[in-house]
Amino acid sequence: MPIELLMPALSPTMEEGTLAKWLVKEGDTVASGDVMAEIETDKATMEFEAVDEGVIGKILVGEGTEGVKVNTPIAVILEEGESADDIGAASAAPAAAPAPAAAPAAEAPKAEAPAAAPASATAHDGARVFASPLARRIAKDKGLDLTQIKGTGPKGRIVKADVMDAKPGTAPAPAASAPTAAASTPAAMATGPSTDVVLKTYADREFEEVSLDGMRKTIAARLTEAKQSVPHFYLRRDIELDALLKFRSQLNKSLEPRGVKLSVNDFIIKACALALQQVSEANAVWAGDRILSLKPSDVAVAVAIEGGLFTPVLKDADMKSLSALSAEMKDLAARARDRKLAPHEYQGGSFAISNLGMFGIDNFDAIINPPHSAILAVGAGTKKPIVGEDGEVKVATIMSTTMSVDHRVIDGALGANLLNAIKDNLENPVMMLA
Repeated sequence: MPIELLMPALSPTMEEGTLAKWLVKEGDTVASGDVMAEIETDKATMEFEAVDEGVIGKILVGEGTEGVKVNTPIAVILEEGESADDIGAASAAPAAAPAPAAAPAAEAPKAEAPAAAPASATAHDGARVFASPLARRIAKDKGLDLTQIKGTGPKGRIVKADVMDAKPGTAPAPAASAPTAAASTPAAMATGPSTDVVLKTYADREFEEVSLDGMRKTIAARLTEAKQSVPHFYLRRDIELDALLKFRSQLNKSLEPRGVKLSVNDFIIKACALALQQVSEANAVWAGDRILSLKPSDVAVAVAIEGGLFTPVLKDADMKSLSALSAEMKDLAARARDRKLAPHEYQGGSFAISNLGMFGIDNFDAIINPPHSAILAVGAGTKKPIVGEDGEVKVATIMSTTMSVDHRVIDGALGANLLNAIKDNLENPVMMLA
């Protein structure tokens, strides 16, 4: 039967998107993996690939259409032997499907099910399990039971991606938590005075309404929810940077022939990644009814872009050299500003860094981005008088830092140990290379 292509959720926070461009037209033949369209999400413009093979029977949503809800049909694919006349029948199929569900098992042996329903198998309880022809072939070759695989295609259909990494006996994957978070988004954004009340308040003042794009809506919802639901507490330390600045200058001079120039932020990333290994109990995230203790140091770094921000994640940051971290951060930041990051590049991590020191901000408190357990707010390094260990007053470059911590995961003493480790790493930068 014709296959409806649905607007995909291309990021965990996506509720709707813009169908920016179709790369196929009606009548074109597509195979699994072919790029069919470009879709603008709340985070980036991403390519939408086909997960089934067939012919584009009808395009339901035109180019440039905004506000297309996730799981809304956007096109129809026809399988071999089908025609455009079958499209109308496909739209009625969901209503008719429940009644004859048990019939195929009664009318024919299970081995003949593919002939009667080419894209489905039959579960032990008699319910039909839908799968694409390519998914069925791969499942057969790998000896997989389709009834034990959860489909992620249209209407739960099992597609190629679902069976590629599955193993015999694999149980259905647990449902993602993204829909729950998405469902709470409107309530999170609705806090404060209503739109009507605010409009009336400023009715006699000149203003211009600025509509919210997907990214701004997501930022508003997620951070409102985070501030309300995550029990924040704050730890502050001043860090002396003179040794780091001197060491950085020496390294950059040595790295000039390679065209590498390290920033203070590169050292901060490395210091935090190593601290998560040194205080491993703090390298954890809140997972609803449990805590996940992580082994690698995956550090997210906030990057300001037009209209919002991204937090790309540098994975295994403790294992990488300063020059490798610098190159990776530059690449991620550049693609973040162009909105070209893939979801796996800005998801995950247990710890984040937000550096506003480059904008001249002395200190600030950052909001945790769940499921991270902490975020380090970094201020500017400024010359200040301090009392040295010998009791003499001297001038030093001091950077103010504030670490926002999720008290569900990290208690006060543990958080203090983590921030102290970050401070020690930055004040003794040579040790980060050991």
